[in-house]
Amino acid sequence: MAITYPISKPCLGGNELAYVTEAVTGNWISSQGPNVARFEQAFADYNGVAHGVSCSSGTAALTVALRALGVGPGDEVLVPELTYVASAWAVTYLGGTPVFVDCADDLTIDVTRIEDQITARTKVIMPVHVFGRQCDMTTILRLASEYGLRVVEDAAEAHGVRPSGDIACFSLFANKIITAGEGGICVTDDPWLATQMAHLRGLGASSEHNYLHRKLAYNFRLTNLQASVALAQVERLDEILAVRAAIEKRYQAGLEGVDGLTLLPPRDVLWMFDLLAEDRDELRAYLAGEGVDTRPFFIPMSAQPMYRDPDWPALNAARFSASGLYLPTYTGLSEGDQDYIIGKIRRFYGA
Repeated sequence: MAITYPISKPCLGGNELAYVTEAVTGNWISSQGPNVARFEQAFADYNGVAHGVSCSSGTAALTVALRALGVGPGDEVLVPELTYVASAWAVTYLGGTPVFVDCADDLTIDVTRIEDQITARTKVIMPVHVFGRQCDMTTILRLASEYGLRVVEDAAEAHGVRPSGDIACFSLFANKIITAGEGGICVTDDPWLATQMAHLRGLGASSEHNYLHRKLAYNFRLTNLQASVALAQVERLDEILAVRAAIEKRYQAGLEGVDGLTLLPPRDVLWMFDLLAEDRDELRAYLAGEGVDTRPFFIPMSAQPMYRDPDWPALNAARFSASGLYLPTYTGLSEGDQDYIIGKIRRFYGA
């Protein structure tokens, strides 16, 4: 059966077309167009911080954030075991070493395990707000202050969670809460860090445009076309989050008490509705046959080929990864759509 309910769809019901048309008719389609700065400021304002620096992807945002903080060969960055691999790759791209920390029962980094992983080479803690659940930032910021570390929040899945670290990085990929198709953005209150990140993402070009580049940098710029879409999305972010909160509530109520499912703690913002399921792979195959797309959880970092640790212990991350999946979650998902998906899951478990 063809997939009727995909895992995600963008919601482009605002000023996206108007702003993109303005960019095209005005001949501003490159990274120099005015909607880039407009989007950066609008997103920074929404998050209550001073500066936004857009990038070509969420991974690029993490990379320039870590580079601006001086991460390089020999440095260690604490990264959660349960995250998308790009979190760790941003560290590796810079020659640093990601050091993995297991997750707690809410899937976020287990703050009780962070201190044991801090060494003289640790430079940054990178909490990841997995599926829209905010990490325990109070404890993380206390540890960072105590050990002289910096904090880069990977908020790729958590638009609407207010940042509190040195830098927060968001993705604008098509399946995220808001999107530009592709893209990312860093936000910070530190003007020096903002300047450094903007310089790094823009090829380290001089203001005189004399082709003198004093440091190795990147072509990680967001285009005016992408920024036009992202700007329109930011304008509707509160509305989008409210719709998603209602989706979370309906899934939660409809699946509560189903024998074979474990519902996870609520999310601060809903990116994807995630849960643990007995016979997960069989459930996924059944739902696909009924037109419902799903995705399994991330594979733990210590099980990834480039980071494989043959001596890794039994981890929460591995246990959750083996039974976790998430359901179609997007702003245009109707109550009827949800009722269909919930009904199929209940039928699978005989509920």
